[in-house]
Amino acid sequence: MNTARESSESRLLVSSLMFIALVVATVASLGTPLITSVATTFHVSLDSAQWTLTIALLSGAVATPVLGRLGAGPHRRATILATLAVVVAGSALTVLPLPFAWLLIGRTAQGVGLGLTALMMGVARDHLPEERSTATIALISVVSIIGAGVGYPLTALLAEIGGVRAAYGFGLFVTAVAFLTAWRSIPAAPEGRSAHVNVPGALVLAGGLFLVLFLASERSLWSRHLTVATVLAVTAVLLLCVWTASELRSKTPLVDVRAVRHPAVAGANVAMFVGGIGMYLLLTLITRYAQTPHGAGYGFGLTTFAAGLVLVPFSVLGFAAGKLTPRVRKRVDAPSLLAGSAVVVGGGFMLFATARSNLAELFVAMGVLGFGVGGFSAAMPGVILAATPKSETSSAMSFNYVVRSVGYSLGSAIGGLILAGGTDTGHLFPNDSAYTTAALVGLSAMAITTVAGLALARQRPPETSPAAAPVDAPSR
Repeated sequence: MNTARESSESRLLVSSLMFIALVVATVASLGTPLITSVATTFHVSLDSAQWTLTIALLSGAVATPVLGRLGAGPHRRATILATLAVVVAGSALTVLPLPFAWLLIGRTAQGVGLGLTALMMGVARDHLPEERSTATIALISVVSIIGAGVGYPLTALLAEIGGVRAAYGFGLFVTAVAFLTAWRSIPAAPEGRSAHVNVPGALVLAGGLFLVLFLASERSLWSRHLTVATVLAVTAVLLLCVWTASELRSKTPLVDVRAVRHPAVAGANVAMFVGGIGMYLLLTLITRYAQTPHGAGYGFGLTTFAAGLVLVPFSVLGFAAGKLTPRVRKRVDAPSLLAGSAVVVGGGFMLFATARSNLAELFVAMGVLGFGVGGFSAAMPGVILAATPKSETSSAMSFNYVVRSVGYSLGSAIGGLILAGGTDTGHLFPNDSAYTTAALVGLSAMAITTVAGLALARQRPPETSPAAAPVDAPSR
């Protein structure tokens, strides 16, 4: 009887963790399909409307390491509930008939929810049997990425039917449900843990990350104000160096930098950074190509909703890869899976570079990308957590997600720069060849990622099983 009850509670917890991770990822990506609608509704420029996406990514990257540290302590449940309350409040601001500035504030609050993904992983590792926690953590990692593919077509359709407020209303509804789900199902953290936030270190890291992501998103700054952009880039590097030095000296670091220097963890983060650049680059290339009007000499002129449907193969095959990966890991170690998944994403780049004359080929390329991203995302936690104590799960994964955010932002920026460089003077759209160039750059990034994964696989001791995890270290 107790066994059946525990099994039922475990299933409920797994479903809840995946739902919360999916919701925060979906809501944070709401800015993507709504940029044009926001510009029209609030009478602002497209560049200004773009900030509804950028500001959410920025706040998520800044909040993630702080939430990761808080999630390593005894107040993880309270941290999750408080964060979801902030997300719900921000969602309400996006729905209310308020000026554009309030919409940005609401989107900032919604972006904070991105930091919850690592905490969901920490809950799974603490409260589920080892084999089940491994599969759950892999799926949480996957749904945190495919959330964009789930939310994109739905919110685009809602925007076409009821306007931008209706689309943001969907965000308010699902975040409220996520809050109630967390209230009912998230257990308290194990006893005996402590987590102190290094506030000065958090502020320095926030400043450095803000500048990095700001420079990645504001591509025009590099072409129009190169000196200013260079000064900001140097400032960002200095802030991150200062933060690293302070973390090494701190008794209560925001991120355990010494653990991050472990060869497996460092290699995984390098693979995540370079792979993130490539994966997000292809995602943006395909969606932009699909929406380019026929008058440009290529493209399919899809509406926002129809372009969102192109993401369906990405989400479906990404989730399928996430479900399959834990089974494959019984025979293949996580680093080798990283390398193999990078090869699959590289195959997507090859397909896009050589075959994009009809819409079916874009669907195939997007499906291949989704399968590769799903496998990559599901394998990544296994590499990091094999060298991380249970008590540091949230902190270690939150750092990896910051690395991912920076990689994604740079991928988007690199794609924009290549396409801008391939746009002739006086023309609105880039030449078709610019997409091929961008695809080859992305293919190079995935080749580097593959090499990094293979290098990690060679470092792995042959006697260590793929599912192995270290004994929990004493809490600080």
